[in-house]
Amino acid sequence: MEILYSKVEIQKRIYLLGQEISAFYQHSPLTIVALLNGALIFSADLARTITCEDCFLDCMAVNSYRGHDSSGELHFRCEPKLPVTGRHLLLVDGVLDTGLTLSKVSEYLAGRGALSVRSCVLAEKIRPRAFSTRHADWCAFQVPDRYLVGCGMDSNENFRQLPYIAALD
Repeated sequence: MEILYSKVEIQKRIYLLGQEISAFYQHSPLTIVALLNGALIFSADLARTITCEDCFLDCMAVNSYRGHDSSGELHFRCEPKLPVTGRHLLLVDGVLDTGLTLSKVSEYLAGRGALSVRSCVLAEKIRPRAFSTRHADWCAFQVPDRYLVGCGMDSNENFRQLPYIAALD
């Protein structure tokens, strides 16, 4: 395992993301939608840095991975609890890999009446993508195309609790 970003580096970058997002949505109704399980820790840290007055936090659970590989199919396991109609949504995920999750979830939520759907990820892998999501709107770190763990990202549900981002060999 190789540590790519330390806890301190991650905290600094999340704070800066929170400032950028707060400025962008300062007068808009915002709902942060954490994509579980991978974005749980990152979403909590990010939400604490966002200073918008009309801001809610919700989550939904989706998955496309089996082991270390994407299945190419997205499974919705849990819907958002809060209404999305008439709100700006910020999808928060741990890693942007193939683009499948952000692309399909964005389409789904836009179809339910969201005013806008944007994305923020902790790590975006530098790689070509087949899906319509090319890049996240906000990204903490651009990383090589390696398998990442820590800060909520896992390997078969292990390593989520690590306070740093590491690449598995």
